[in-house]
Amino acid sequence: MRGFRTIALLVLILSATVTAGQQATPKPAAAAGVSQDRFKRLDALLHEHIDQNRIAGIVVLVMRDGKPIYERALGWSDKEAKRPMAVDSIFRIASQTKALTSAAILALAEDGRLTPNMPVSRFIPGFANTTVAMKGESGMSTVPARRPITIADLLTHTAGISYGTDNLVAAAYEAKGLGTAAGFGWYTADKDEEVCATMERLATLPIMAQPGDSYVYGYNTDILGCVVERASGMALDKFIAERITTPLKMKDTRFFLPVADRGRLTTVYTSGPDGTIVRAPDGARGQGHYVDGPRKNFSGGAGLVSTARDYARFLEMTRNGGTLDGVRVLSPRSVALMTTNQSGPLHSTTGLGFGFGFETVDRYGALGFSSVGAYRWGGAYGSNYLVDPDAKMVMVYMIQLLPNRGDLGQLIPALVYQALNDPPRTK
Repeated sequence: MRGFRTIALLVLILSATVTAGQQATPKPAAAAGVSQDRFKRLDALLHEHIDQNRIAGIVVLVMRDGKPIYERALGWSDKEAKRPMAVDSIFRIASQTKALTSAAILALAEDGRLTPNMPVSRFIPGFANTTVAMKGESGMSTVPARRPITIADLLTHTAGISYGTDNLVAAAYEAKGLGTAAGFGWYTADKDEEVCATMERLATLPIMAQPGDSYVYGYNTDILGCVVERASGMALDKFIAERITTPLKMKDTRFFLPVADRGRLTTVYTSGPDGTIVRAPDGARGQGHYVDGPRKNFSGGAGLVSTARDYARFLEMTRNGGTLDGVRVLSPRSVALMTTNQSGPLHSTTGLGFGFGFETVDRYGALGFSSVGAYRWGGAYGSNYLVDPDAKMVMVYMIQLLPNRGDLGQLIPALVYQALNDPPRTK
């Protein structure tokens, strides 16, 4: 009898124990038009990538009509320390920061502090004298910009401003502490200066294309971060907290992490040539300065840390036309500007556009199974998101892989969509 009780107790303990590297998550809500059985294919894909050492761990959250239909925290937040991934693990989200900074700009437009057509030089005077790099016989030469760079140019990445890593301008940018001197070009968390000081220095450097001529991905949204500070009279972190993250109860979204939360910050790994991972080094090209560092430079283009649940709340606000849980952050018209193509064919001629902060799907098939009207973006550390208003869906997944040579960015959305039973919007 004593032996039976011992065995029964062991069974109870084992049944309550979470498998190493996998956190138990709440049972997803039942939702019409969703096949939970088909989500097993996504489970298999994620486990395969972890088992093959292609990622250390991952958090995936899919919501439909505001309710979670799939949520997983798998693998390791720190593989070497055997720290399991958790649904509240904190990730460096890099360029996912751009959507919040863009929303901050639209909030200031609603306040009457600026308009999209305003020249950025109204807030950063150095941009009144923008020059454009040209390849000459003896190296780089410059010509004046044909027109001023506008806030709309920055929102759509059509200002001609790169990250300064192009061979033509790399030396000039490196000499100013930008481009190749700043991690992979976009990193500023190690700078012991405020973001506007960095952007004023950027204004003295040549850009890669004439404003309005082409889509050039770069420091555009970092410049907008300085615009937010100058237009509002507040530091960027304070403005985003006051107008976006605090109203939306995004308690784990900030530019630098409190020391007390160090253990929740997920470790960065590097994807090698064979696709397997190794732990990334310390510094700007690896773990970064999100806990220890100057904590002064608020990068509007790449500086935030967040969780999947936090970021999903921001996206759900946009899907709802600017409101969530009775709190309005943006007007429906501002959200429409963000989520419809504002750059014509400059971003793509294959059915993708770029709005005021998001890549947009303008043709069914341009982005896998995404409906027309969907919008998305991602970050350099491998985090990614997609909002599909037609499917009433928000999808977020987060990993920490820099550089990221994997293919989860295509595979995860495909395996989410194949679990939906209703047809898409195709026009």
